Amino acid sequence: MKSFLKYTLATITGIIIASFLFFIVMLASFSAIVSSGNKPVSISNNSILVLKAGVTIPDRGDQNPFSGVDLLNLTFSPAPGLNEILYNIEKAAGDSKIKGILIENGLLPTGWATTEEIRNALLKFRENGKFVISYSDYILNQECYYLATASDKIYINPGSMVDFKGLSSEVMFYKKALEKIGIEVQVTRHGKFKGAVEPFILDKLSEENKTQIKDYAGSLWNQVITDISKSRNISSEQLNRLADNLEGNLASRAFETKLVDGLIYRDELIDTLKIRSGISKDKDLNLISMTKYSKVPDPKTTYSAKNKIAVVYASGIIVTGKGNVNNIGGNYYADAIRKVRRDTSVKAIVLRVNSPGGSATAADIIWRELDLAAKVKPVVISMGNYAASGGYYISAPGTKIYADPMTISGSIGVFGLIPNAGKLLEEKLGLTTETVNTNKNSDFPSIFRPMKSYEKDLMQLSVEKIYNDFISKVASGRKMSKESVDSIGQGRVWSGTSALKIGLVDETGGLKDAIKGAAKLAGIESFSVRELPALEDPYTRILSQLSGEVRMSILKNELGESVKYYNMVQEIKDMTGVQARLPYFIDIH
Repeated sequence: MKSFLKYTLATITGIIIASFLFFIVMLASFSAIVSSGNKPVSISNNSILVLKAGVTIPDRGDQNPFSGVDLLNLTFSPAPGLNEILYNIEKAAGDSKIKGILIENGLLPTGWATTEEIRNALLKFRENGKFVISYSDYILNQECYYLATASDKIYINPGSMVDFKGLSSEVMFYKKALEKIGIEVQVTRHGKFKGAVEPFILDKLSEENKTQIKDYAGSLWNQVITDISKSRNISSEQLNRLADNLEGNLASRAFETKLVDGLIYRDELIDTLKIRSGISKDKDLNLISMTKYSKVPDPKTTYSAKNKIAVVYASGIIVTGKGNVNNIGGNYYADAIRKVRRDTSVKAIVLRVNSPGGSATAADIIWRELDLAAKVKPVVISMGNYAASGGYYISAPGTKIYADPMTISGSIGVFGLIPNAGKLLEEKLGLTTETVNTNKNSDFPSIFRPMKSYEKDLMQLSVEKIYNDFISKVASGRKMSKESVDSIGQGRVWSGTSALKIGLVDETGGLKDAIKGAAKLAGIESFSVRELPALEDPYTRILSQLSGEVRMSILKNELGESVKYYNMVQEIKDMTGVQARLPYFIDIH
């Protein structure tokens, strides 16, 4: 027994020591990555910049060298942000070593507004006489095809297909499922178009909601068709016929109808790229990733320490408190905006909004700081894929608002949800509750019983007050009457194109347009960009990966694309108080 214990303890001690040494080695390795992460990079002549499309592209790239490290799978795949991609394309246009851009298409949605911003940058890149080639091994989805039409040539694998069919928006309804398990969702809302609550109280779309979906989806599709028609020299009528008949489903038909320029295998693509970039067939291609090219210095860039423009990235659901890297914490963002408002070296603020909304109270806290900032310096809003409901609320005080034609905006309306799970607990689970109150409504709100008439009236009063406050602040920021805002409000969703027509935005444009506009309003020509909020330091990122991010990696591996439904449930759990957010979870494909 003594020998057994001795060897067991020795083994355990060895494992502990080995683990400690492994941790030290890993820490040293990561430290080396950190120290070398920001070193300038040089590239060879006749290089080709690679743009990966059909992947998730955040508004802001993470410069943290650990951002692409997946500790669970031991892989490294950094994801450049929209800001990096736009900057790199502009830089590459004047870089004599870059001969062209290769678009490598993936399978995931990127977001229509993000896609159009990159597409416009590619069109401008081509004006410098450089080539852009798009290639897909598998399915060329609609967003990627839209992006690809900015290129000189679109090539696909002979066994591939072009998913060109028009836009579709699906809404999932929970009413019958909730009834089966004994949950009643008690709804308070303002806005006849506020469809966020419909999945909980209906089993199909209301006519009002169906109307707005047709309108904004139709507006997006018209923009897509117009742009593709111009690039491909195919009439809009013909493009719609091709979409109706699913002509892209067969690669041969996609080629015959001129949706694509050629059906080639990857070895043929490589030969084509060598010819276009001036490389002999016996040499390898010089393919440069976006992440690597971000570290290549731009000799034409000038910076000003005196004049700064603060670009604040607000992406995700608006939540109370500090929030995290995946959402917009009301207090955290208010603090960040307060600091740049008081910083005299910051001459203007650009708020990049990519949010479907969230907590009305948190949105109001952010609005307050932006409103104060707009009184002392220009505050320019740049709207991404979404800037709706609470996302529009925080945009309202902007000196000038830019939106992409594909932006989903508006949705000026509010709602509150209180579930009544009493039937579920008693009839399904056999659980009962008894409450002792000191006052009439001490247990309000309760999920164990239905609301009383007085409580319903109180909730409605709260919703009406917040809605009135919402439209008042929009009216003040947009120099409109409350009646006008109310007429285009009511929870209705608008595309960026429609939002421009009704006065909710000032100009169509992307992030770079907003930064240039902010500089013009501030009266400065030379400036540096300060990006906020501050990113986590590398070691904090590692600690977070060892906890929450590892859990999410496991879920992604197990659930695949279905992980988005898990995330939806998590977002519903985070809904507290009255909400100003988009109707349902919009997924246009």
